Amino acid sequence: MHSVDTAPVEITKDRRRWTQIVDSIKKAIFILGTTCVFIIAASNSITWHLQRIWGASGNLWQNTWNRIYLAFGENDLLIGLFGTYALSMSVFWIANFFLLIIEITKWPQFLTKYKIQEDPITEKHKPMLKKTLQVVVFNQTVIGIPFMVLTYYLFEWRGCAFHGELPTFHWFLLELTVFSLVEELGFYYSHRMMHHRNLYSYIHKRHHEWTAPIGIISLYAHPIEHIISNLLPPILGPLLMKSHLCSIWVWFTVALLSTTISHCGYHFPLLPSPEAHDYHHKMFINNFGVLGILDRLHGTDLNFRASKAYQRHVLLLGLTPLSQQIPDSPSKKSE
Repeated sequence: MHSVDTAPVEITKDRRRWTQIVDSIKKAIFILGTTCVFIIAASNSITWHLQRIWGASGNLWQNTWNRIYLAFGENDLLIGLFGTYALSMSVFWIANFFLLIIEITKWPQFLTKYKIQEDPITEKHKPMLKKTLQVVVFNQTVIGIPFMVLTYYLFEWRGCAFHGELPTFHWFLLELTVFSLVEELGFYYSHRMMHHRNLYSYIHKRHHEWTAPIGIISLYAHPIEHIISNLLPPILGPLLMKSHLCSIWVWFTVALLSTTISHCGYHFPLLPSPEAHDYHHKMFINNFGVLGILDRLHGTDLNFRASKAYQRHVLLLGLTPLSQQIPDSPSKKSE
């Protein structure tokens, strides 16, 4: 018997690991560098025009916020807790009300052609839809209200302003950028953790019961997942920036609409593409993040980028559905 020298094999494995790490660093530098260059190049023109709109409104935004604060009796607790909760519930259910009408009634019919995977809800989906509604309401009340109370005191502890002068337009843009990046970090890693074999079947599997997602399932999750992946990431940015409540309200509105669109199952004209997350629900792999930055960095979008869904992952500017412009290959049912 001759002993086999495994040293060269181990050295090769180590080299591969270091090569992967260096490649990931290069990708991160490229992505972040390109983003910074784009922001710097675009900021002078875009922010100049938006600043003019912001400035032309005079004290409109400040006076509007003052009136809102006055309507809550100039009480930080009322506006910070009940106001934020009412806003979140209103945004979520108004957006999903219209999506549910399309799903259940198939009206207006011309919008159903933008469905990504299959026809809108049929009779076989009704029991599942009822269960989903119950879980969503449970998460928004039994889980959401105590978390909202905790969030209020965290905002107060961090010194977030509930009244007074609003942030400048440029600072507000910076805040939204930080909020988005921090949420990407929090959601990507918590979501990817939920796909670990020791957690998936106990926690995250519930969310993936819908392989062809609809809007309301954005909050259809196990309570643990709802806290860690849905509620926690969006509040980290405002806590970090010590943001004004007005900025937080705008951010929560954007975050709720974003996750609703990502799960809606329709690729509508002029709305952000939901193809990436729709592919995640269909295939159970790839696309763990919100922005796609960390998916590109970690290589967790390789299958998606090789699919027809990736080719359709653009802003639809016309009226012809992208599923008709770029149909799936008959020989590749998994795409």
